[in-house]
Amino acid sequence: MKTIFIILDGAAGTPDKELKNKTPYEAANTPNLDFLAKNGRTGMVQTVGKGIAPESDVAVMAVLGYDPHRYFTGRGPIEAEGAGVKLGKEFLALRTNFATIENDEIKDRRVGRSLTTKEAKELEKEINKKVKLKCKFKFKSTTEHRGVLVLYGKFSDKITNVDPAYEKKGAFGVARANTKFIIQECKALENKAEKTAEIINEFVKQSRDVLEQSSVNTKRIKSGFLPANVILPRDAGNKLPKLPKRKSWAAIVGMPLEIGIAEAAGMKILKVKYPPIRTSDAYKHIYNCLNAEINYSIKYLKSKWKKFDSFYLHFKETDIPGHDGLPEEKKKMIELIDRKFFSFARKLNARIIVTSDHSTPCSLKAHSADPVPLLVYDGKAKDNVNGFSEKECRKGSLGLILGKDILKRA
Repeated sequence: MKTIFIILDGAAGTPDKELKNKTPYEAANTPNLDFLAKNGRTGMVQTVGKGIAPESDVAVMAVLGYDPHRYFTGRGPIEAEGAGVKLGKEFLALRTNFATIENDEIKDRRVGRSLTTKEAKELEKEINKKVKLKCKFKFKSTTEHRGVLVLYGKFSDKITNVDPAYEKKGAFGVARANTKFIIQECKALENKAEKTAEIINEFVKQSRDVLEQSSVNTKRIKSGFLPANVILPRDAGNKLPKLPKRKSWAAIVGMPLEIGIAEAAGMKILKVKYPPIRTSDAYKHIYNCLNAEINYSIKYLKSKWKKFDSFYLHFKETDIPGHDGLPEEKKKMIELIDRKFFSFARKLNARIIVTSDHSTPCSLKAHSADPVPLLVYDGKAKDNVNGFSEKECRKGSLGLILGKDILKRA
């Protein structure tokens, strides 16, 4: 029996007042997910470990069966590799955000989600041309507000994040609650990292000057939009993870992070092509991306079904309303995926595994350490729960397990 492993990114949550004190999973009308849960086994997943509010990097790696404490080497290299940036033998790679800053206070870590693809590429070009560092570097905008920065040479990854939303704990980035954020200086965590921290701070300073003077931001301000006037690097790494290979797997993914993890795992990439951002209506674009993920997933499952034993699918957009504090939007996205994708998937002769990489409660506007629901449907055993939600999955026979153990238990 083939396997379809589906991650609904950040879709798990906690009760919201706007949803009559239900979580988005509990409030959503999901007859197809409920069918799979009622006729399968369920449980809850602590994706990385108790008390850890993980970033997607370690969480995705964990739920795909790789212990991040053993294999994780930093988000930056994975995301840069997934974005198609050549790394070479000696490098330091970091994930970045275009953000909006006033003095040193961060007004929006994602530029109001309104930065167009054209604008991001113009800013990328200006930065690569005008910023001068003591080493060769490459900055690349990837999708929406996201980007990567790669320094070429021998650098330490033992540095703190400039982005204050994620705290560096060992190799992991751990989410902080979405309070008032002040931009941080990059600091060395060991003596030999001082040079690295200096270069990162110089990049932030120079790129900030370039962005402040850019005609792109002048036009945005005149049009009433937030300027993309700072770049926030985080999650440095100087080597790629070496994961045991899963060559019978295909990954239907579009974001650089998920592509990078799947490539490291030896999976065949069946790429989701996201539409460029041409509108200032952030959620119109987000729903366009979600529909693209659904349509590509169905297309590839139909056309590549006989070529692979297992498929990894990742729906990214369900995480976004959690960060924006919009429970009704998260509920609508879950319902859309259920109606358009799971109505198709439930008819396949396959073992279907569904979970989230982490919880993103709308009240918190950040990732949390809460366990997330899990269902495993294979037509062989069932728990007789009433549906797919945090409340129901707590009753399931799989109990509370770690993310790295999902495939072993499924």
